[in-house]
Amino acid sequence: MKMIILAAGQGTRLRPLTDDKPKCMVAYREKPIINTILETANAVNIEDIAIVSGYKEEILKNHLKKYDVKFYTNSEFTTTNMVSTLFCAKEFMDDDLIVSYADIIYSQEVLQKLVAAPHDFSVVVDTKWRELWNQRMKNPLDDVETLKIENGCIVELGKKPTEYNEIEGQYIGLVKISKGVINSVLTYYESLDKNKLYDGKNFNNMYMTSFIQSIIDNLLQVRPIMIEGGWIEIDCVEDLKVRMVYA
Repeated sequence: MKMIILAAGQGTRLRPLTDDKPKCMVAYREKPIINTILETANAVNIEDIAIVSGYKEEILKNHLKKYDVKFYTNSEFTTTNMVSTLFCAKEFMDDDLIVSYADIIYSQEVLQKLVAAPHDFSVVVDTKWRELWNQRMKNPLDDVETLKIENGCIVELGKKPTEYNEIEGQYIGLVKISKGVINSVLTYYESLDKNKLYDGKNFNNMYMTSFIQSIIDNLLQVRPIMIEGGWIEIDCVEDLKVRMVYA
């Protein structure tokens, strides 16, 4: 089992905390987010870990020098998005793989449930998302995205909802791809039309949800791994006051 942590972005909504360090080094409950992610991964016996960095890369490398992690670089982090960042580490993708955003914190139980998932492509989905979003903003519907499930598979995610019944859970930024389909996913990504727009974004700025939706539509079934809280997202300074919701 391997893990890639996507940590290339600038974290502009967390300024001034990210003026001199990458977003994943911002402290939540007095510990940098990236340290918590790595400790959680090690606790469930994931030790082969790569980080794709970009913004303030050398500061992050120095911060993590005591950890045994591999680094890959997204040198175009200012003009690309999560999917481009992920495939900067394509040579690392040769085993069962966990993909994690670097601005989320999750419990060992959440990560272990994903590790144990038997499916080719699995996505963690929080069914208690609204309790978390209610702490973060007055109108959660303004911020969240659709997620629809049929016959045990995700059929839609990442769109703008108009009502709450379009949201059966919330994608949290944590994915598992099995070794058996890794090459198919790589080949599919490289086959995509570089001149096409994906949910309004060009190829280099494609959202991860847009890529997953394209996989759903054209390549593989994507299974939801349902959780009830046990995670948080740190996207802005106000999120540092949010408490993790548990079932």
